[in-house]
Amino acid sequence: MTTRHRLLVLVAAVVALAAVATASVRHAAARADRRNEAHAGGPVVTAGRVTLPAGATDTPRHLVFRNMAWGPHRDELTTVPAGRPDAPRTASGVKCLRFYAASGTAVCLRAERGAMQDTYTARVLDARLKEKAHYALPGIPSRARVSPSGRYAAWTVFVGGDSYAGTNFSTRAAIVDTRTGHLTPTLEDVRVVKDGRTYRAADINFWGITFAADDRHFYATLATHGRTYLVRGDLRTRTLTTVHQNVECPSLSPDGTRIAYKKRVKGLSADAPWRLYVLDLRTLHETPLAETRSGDDQAVWSDAHTLTYALPGDYGADLYTVPADGTGTPHRLTKAAVSPAYL
Repeated sequence: MTTRHRLLVLVAAVVALAAVATASVRHAAARADRRNEAHAGGPVVTAGRVTLPAGATDTPRHLVFRNMAWGPHRDELTTVPAGRPDAPRTASGVKCLRFYAASGTAVCLRAERGAMQDTYTARVLDARLKEKAHYALPGIPSRARVSPSGRYAAWTVFVGGDSYAGTNFSTRAAIVDTRTGHLTPTLEDVRVVKDGRTYRAADINFWGITFAADDRHFYATLATHGRTYLVRGDLRTRTLTTVHQNVECPSLSPDGTRIAYKKRVKGLSADAPWRLYVLDLRTLHETPLAETRSGDDQAVWSDAHTLTYALPGDYGADLYTVPADGTGTPHRLTKAAVSPAYL
């Protein structure tokens, strides 16, 4: 092959690659345009004012969540009356990947889009969804919670891997005092008590914090040596004490007596290994719930008797409810929604 022929082949290859690149860019742009358009049959979402009640009020309860429906308000925090979850949604303009709120305080875990790569932040918001403080996150947002009083906020991120289903992942769980700004950047700095003794291991992971109403105690998942444990934390003594095995993503009931959680069940798929359970903290009796599908979520207590949680849906995720006593059947609450908070 002559030098001229080689040049012609090189030029043809460059032109072909350029054409492929241009087509890819146009395809990506077209997909982005479609995502910004509301899909027929999807939830009705309009811009408006969203606020978070700071305490008990005479107004009916509202449900706030991340809207997953395609359109200009995708990923924004939206609100509907709790008693009419399929009502038209009011969108706030505030985007979050994970969200939770209580007593007029919210935590919003969000992506900050960069030219080369995304970064992530945790933003503490007030009742008008205005930022009070923000914190850089070391990984991909996974879980978020606020204590019942609004005093503390917590989050979990993936710093290695991106799924709880397998074993090749690493998480970091943090707690911040929303009044003072004091941050505990990782629970790995807190003393762990297992079987009555201080426990140390290089493979410790924590995730899924949930707060008690006393602004002192909380629960979380501890993973070590291939097992998971429910741990009870004490913010004053800075200790974490194991309570029960095979508990992930705990959620404390409003009266503080029960933990809803996902439990790994033998015989299920490695990609979908969980079932929803409720643990009585006094007797440690486990109750399997009527939901038999595997879900990777930290359930929310919509009231003292009902749990709300996300499962995969056409828009990414839908919200479902199920009784917390093992009776009844699951019910789809609303579609195209995730990260709910009842206010």
